[in-house]
Amino acid sequence: MNAPRLIERDVPPRTAWALEQAGIAPLLARLLAARGVREAAELDESLAQLLPPDGLKGLVAAARLLADALQAGQRLVIVADYDCDGATACAVMLRGLRQLGFTPAQLGYVVPDRAVHGYGLTPTIVDLALEQQPALLVTVDNGIASLAGVAHARAHGLKVLVTDHHLPAQLGGNVVVPEADAIVNPNQPGCGFASKSLAGVGVAFYVLLGLRAELRARGALPAPEPRLDGLLDLVALGTVADVVKLDANNRRLVAQGLRRMRAGRAQPGVMALFSAAKRDASKAQGFDLGFALGPRINAAGRLADMTLGIETLTTDDPERALALATQLDAINRERRDIEAGMREMAEARLEALVEALQGALPPAVALFDADFHEGVVGIVASRIKDRVHRPTFVFARGADGQLKGSGRSIPGFHLRDALDLVSKREPELLARFGGHAMAAGATLALPDAAGVHRFALAFARVAEEWLNEQDLTRTLRHDGTLPAEAATPETARLLDAQVWGQGFEPPVFCDRFELVSQRLVGEKHLKLRLRQGGRLVDGIWFGRTEMLPERVTLAYRLSLDEWQGQARVQYVVEAAQP
Repeated sequence: MNAPRLIERDVPPRTAWALEQAGIAPLLARLLAARGVREAAELDESLAQLLPPDGLKGLVAAARLLADALQAGQRLVIVADYDCDGATACAVMLRGLRQLGFTPAQLGYVVPDRAVHGYGLTPTIVDLALEQQPALLVTVDNGIASLAGVAHARAHGLKVLVTDHHLPAQLGGNVVVPEADAIVNPNQPGCGFASKSLAGVGVAFYVLLGLRAELRARGALPAPEPRLDGLLDLVALGTVADVVKLDANNRRLVAQGLRRMRAGRAQPGVMALFSAAKRDASKAQGFDLGFALGPRINAAGRLADMTLGIETLTTDDPERALALATQLDAINRERRDIEAGMREMAEARLEALVEALQGALPPAVALFDADFHEGVVGIVASRIKDRVHRPTFVFARGADGQLKGSGRSIPGFHLRDALDLVSKREPELLARFGGHAMAAGATLALPDAAGVHRFALAFARVAEEWLNEQDLTRTLRHDGTLPAEAATPETARLLDAQVWGQGFEPPVFCDRFELVSQRLVGEKHLKLRLRQGGRLVDGIWFGRTEMLPERVTLAYRLSLDEWQGQARVQYVVEAAQP
């Protein structure tokens, strides 16, 4: 993998100055200004600053639908999804609806098995839900493209509430939505909600806010009035794990959830996941949610049954929560082993592709092997995408015999739109597809490797038309030099206290260094001793085994290394240029 091109972020000087005048530390003011923050009010993380629920199209109809079901004593079934966003959204709904007056007997849920039912509200998952004899189906993190599933449910006399955040389907170039009784989705046509980046769990939380307001208007709220902020640890977990853009509204949701975790007031399942992952909840950061807790929940949907993840997040028994989290941890270790082997196979396939093209790399990549595991294709696609900086799809044969792929993209290439164009040019190639700009899924209508080859050619053709050489050059945006006086544990703690993530990336600094020493630790990490001016500092480059030259420019994150009560800064290296 070639070294990325290092690009320093632009910092609007007037904005940085205004943030400083509002009392924000100079370094932090610079970082925030470079990420589009214009005024200190945007940093207010209080619940009062959340976007009001009434901006969501369909929320009033959804609230009335739920309130009517509650007051009629009807049963509803939640149709979840098999990823962390879907699991947390289901848990938020179950917990929130109980708080607002639904009895356990009125509530049920089903979650698709990705190998059996596929994604979303399919007719087969509707049939499974019908076994629980509901009057109302409520989707979370899915449903906006489930035209057939919604029609099937309504044909059986069910009412349907769709809560989702994905993009709607398109037929003949026109956007279409299912004929549900109510739809809440910031990305549906005609919705003016300012945050289009809500995760599925965020939409579920807003629906509960709408229901509470409706019940209040009807004089039907339980006493004392339920507080829904106790659900925000789950909202934060699903939001970070789904890698949605952390706009100001999402940052507030995540900040509130992290605050609960640090105070030890998270759900028993969330606290148990911290324990299973050997992470300290009192120092919870977005990184923990995205790289420790989220993968353990996702592992259930990839290799087992997401019911295990949902049960972990809904139990109130700390001992049961820990037992379930321990099971998730074991499944995640199995997932890592499968991923490692599959990644080796994928890299071998990639090398064979490059060799066949005489050293060239196509502008987009699609890989398939008969031994690939359906549950891990998304992770492997992400790893290959990071390595080659190309839109990447990885396909595996599903339990139903169909070839199912998961894709990951790079900036400037809208993956779902690309699939839409592929489907128009090759009408018989894709059985179905859906997703976002940066992640999407597709099932091929053709059942053999020839279908993957056709897809690879069509996919690469779109990439060739949409991407130029600069787009295909990996870049790393950094925040310039770190002032010597700022390389302190206090600065590291200040930065750790902020909410960073997708679209609001954590700070990366860039400086010239002299290598004093370097050695491998754990056989795959490079431990560094660096000199900058007259100052020595420790560094580490995870996953790097190749030695560095004596003088080098490093892009790095500031990290706090705590050992035996002592705190010192350490630079975590992201990239290097001689």
